[in-house]
Amino acid sequence: MPRLNRIIETALYVDDLERARDFYETKLGLAPMLKTGTLFAYDVGGASVLLLFLRGQSLRTQSSAGGSIPPHDGSGPLHICFAVDADELALWDERLQQQGIAIEGRMSWERGGKSLYFRDPDGHMLELATPGLWANY
Repeated sequence: MPRLNRIIETALYVDDLERARDFYETKLGLAPMLKTGTLFAYDVGGASVLLLFLRGQSLRTQSSAGGSIPPHDGSGPLHICFAVDADELALWDERLQQQGIAIEGRMSWERGGKSLYFRDPDGHMLELATPGLWANY
């Protein structure tokens, strides 16, 4: 069977791109890669891309000279986890609190990893996790 190598993109659907831009760029420090009227893309650690789609605006096939992208959309609060270095988790904790972002949960994992949980302005549950969360991280 052919092998899947990694996840390249993760998508969240947001109600307000500018509000999401402020959160992900200003509060989390992500660097923009692409901005359109319905999609913002961010570099995450040089290894993956976070896509923020304006909710309801990708329900039609999108066509270009290179081909087409089938319709998709999402609703409700979703979850994504960002990898952080163990020695930076406390700095993230402090930064989030200074930004007025409530930490909703903390977890110490059996493998030694630690996690912080908080929400973005659209209610998506975000997690920052150190190595030791999974067998492969």
